[in-house]
Parts: sequence; structure tokens; C-alpha cells
Amino acid sequence: MNPIPERPEHQGRRIRVFTDEPLAGDREVTLESTTAKYLLKVLRLRAGDNFWLCDGQGRDFPAQIQRTQGTHLIARLGPPGDLEPPPTLHIRLGLGVSKGERMDFAIQKAIELGVARITPLWTQRSVVRLDGERLARRLTHWRGVITAACEQSGRRWMPELQPASALTPWLAAGQPQGLLLHHGAASGLDQLPPPRDGLLTLLIGPEGGLAPDERRQASDHGFTAVRLGPRILRTETAPLAAIAAAQILWGDFRSHAAASDQQASA
Repeated sequence: MNPIPERPEHQGRRIRVFTDEPLAGDREVTLESTTAKYLLKVLRLRAGDNFWLCDGQGRDFPAQIQRTQGTHLIARLGPPGDLEPPPTLHIRLGLGVSKGERMDFAIQKAIELGVARITPLWTQRSVVRLDGERLARRLTHWRGVITAACEQSGRRWMPELQPASALTPWLAAGQPQGLLLHHGAASGLDQLPPPRDGLLTLLIGPEGGLAPDERRQASDHGFTAVRLGPRILRTETAPLAAIAAAQILWGDFRSHAAASDQQASA
């Protein structure tokens, strides 16, 4: 069997998969049937092939396929990689539930851009209404979108997907450093001070945005309305523009030295 390489790759790209199994270096792990099927049937890996495995707790483990056992796969893990550093800016996203592909796109790109927590929100203008089993299936689907986005983007800490909530109880639970995206707001992001303690909450409505009384309610709970330029953005575009802008101003898109100076002066 080939030794586990320092950077296992497959056809020029790095394979990373997540598992619910707890991981530790220099031992064998049994991977559940879903992960095994993806590696063996979709990626067509075989015994002796290498990949990276992550359990969402901040580290990657180099892994090598040893053998199959029924529908499961046995892999040998090497020493863990470096712990993913904490983000400069911890972003929480309250996102009005929108139609299928729009919601998937917004969640996927938000994860790639570094969001730490997403809460799907039911609002007055939400077109999609789900409950019971249908909601459970949709939450499972969104967790899959988040996992795939982490695998693609190299994130080692798994972001949190909170249960879907109506807007009112979500606001009442307390959302620190809240910003409400609204095209009619008087201020832009660049006119705001850096968030205290590196924590930021973004609130974005579904198709059609939040109703006027919902915006007033958010304001009563400490949210500041901000605009993103002169144009009206779609519900799947607005969170991505806001996250990218916040990361440039205060977060991971800044140079390390600039981010350190900002933290020291906060």
C-alpha cells in the first residue's frame, strides 16, 4: 500500500470530504455508506487512493482507502493538518427563505465567503412555506449544500445551520451588531464603524424584501439599515455583496497586518 502523501490529490485537484465520524490521526476509521458511495462510485477511488477527510472540527486528515466492508469504507488516517484559524469577522446571516435554487445559491456562496451561522427566516413576503417532514427534508438538503461548499472552499470548521425561524422570535432572541440590508437606507457599509468584538449579524429578506413593519421591528431590536449602492439587488445577490463588502472592510479579505491593526484599535 502506498504511504499517505502530505497533499493527496486526484487528477490535479484536492479531494476533501466531510464525515460525521469523530477523527483522530494515525488510526483507521470506518466511513458511513453515503461517504463511501461518493468516494467509490462517484469519484471512482480504489484501495490505495488518497484523499482528505474532515469532521468539521477545524482540521483536515490525510486519508488512504484500505478496504471496503459491505457498504462502508475503511480508511487509514495520517497526522492532522493545521487547525483552521478563527475568522477575523464572525458573520451570522438571517436569510429570508426564497425559492429553491435562489436559496441554495445564497447559502452556498455565503459559506464560500466565510459566514459562520445561517438561520433561514419566515417573513411576511416569504413565498415558500414549509413545515413538518417537508421542512425537515429541506433542512437536510441545505446542510448538504453547506457541506459541499465547505469541501470545495477548504473550510475546516463546519458552519452552523440553525432551525428555520419566524422573524419575530429570531429578533427577540438577540442578534448582536445587526445590519438590515435595504436599498432605501441612508447609509452604506463604508460609513459604519467596525463591528465590536468582530461579530456581525446580517438580515436579508426574501423575494420582495421585508415588509415595512418588519423593518421597523428590526430597527426596534437594534438593527441598522444599510444600502449596497444605488441598485436594487435580488435576494440571492444581496447577501453575497454584503458579505464580500464586510470581509473587505473588516474581515478576511483584508491583509493580516491590517486586520491585526483593526483588532488592536477596536
